[in-house]
Amino acid sequence: MQIDMTQQSPRASHHAIFVVVPRFNITTLITMIEAMRIANYLAPEPLFSWDIVSFDGSKVAASNGMTTTVSTDPDSLHPSEFVFVLGSWGTEHYNNRALTAWLRKRARAGENICGVELGCYIIARAGLLDLKPATTHWSWLSGFRESFDRVDVQDCLFTMEGKTMTCSGGLAGIDLMLRLIERSHGSSFSGEIADQMLHHPIRNANAPQRSTMGRSTETMLPLVREAMTLIEENIEEPLSVPAISEALDVSQRQLERQFKKHVGCTVVQFGLLRRLQNARLLLISTELSVREIATASGFNTLSHFAYSFGKFFGRRPSEYREAWPANEPAPSWPGSLSDFLSTLKKIPTEG
Repeated sequence: MQIDMTQQSPRASHHAIFVVVPRFNITTLITMIEAMRIANYLAPEPLFSWDIVSFDGSKVAASNGMTTTVSTDPDSLHPSEFVFVLGSWGTEHYNNRALTAWLRKRARAGENICGVELGCYIIARAGLLDLKPATTHWSWLSGFRESFDRVDVQDCLFTMEGKTMTCSGGLAGIDLMLRLIERSHGSSFSGEIADQMLHHPIRNANAPQRSTMGRSTETMLPLVREAMTLIEENIEEPLSVPAISEALDVSQRQLERQFKKHVGCTVVQFGLLRRLQNARLLLISTELSVREIATASGFNTLSHFAYSFGKFFGRRPSEYREAWPANEPAPSWPGSLSDFLSTLKKIPTEG
């Protein structure tokens, strides 16, 4: 399926440029543009206009396989208020010098630059995020943090620091656009746009990207959520169950019982899942050795790491790294809690 996005909208008072790289998330692009389209629909005259451009040819495949036809002449574009750079899986290794130079030039001209989802890697490589807060999709946070030690990486929906922004992607792009519209046209107007999009509430920048690993937020106890947070904040040096119980001021027995009831596995088993997920991300997004990744993911021995990883993901760590993403046109992303629960009996939980 092909979508032609070369038609330019009439120039308005607020203009945005969307830069797409191969495998970008088309849902995020469309919903961000839709917020501006609805703003124009509700206003007496158009408020927003936009261009979509690529540095990788006129036909760019999105992450879902759809081919989009976009402009390929970024230098011909007039100054804009916003530049949004959209990328998804594979962008962690994307490096286009022409795009980097173009972004730096736009930033020097005073334009607002925003990395969306893994587009954050692109603007980080351009040096635009140094010593600034930034975010990306939650599943890539540890790899992003490992790759850019001068960036203040945060787990949130989006960040705004002066004229530099980042967005975690997905539907968080709607929240970012609505907050930008609110900043220039007020909360009542952005609220009306949200009504049209059936998007309520409009989330704030520091809202969490996810909540409960697929488990119901309505039935999960705060105790269990807090335990999960402690586990995720201590991947490299895992906390023992007694230490987690003490931190939450609850008995170990009660913690284990409630965790098993609401999550479906033990505290130790959930910790193993998160460490394996962290290791998988570091394998595909960094140049760290397998041994370094095992250590960074809280495994005491390389042998236990390799065994556990192979049982869960079906490949040895080195094989998984080699297969991503060049050898697979559309890589799968196994590793859900449901997948994990079905393989728990095959994996020892020590060390």
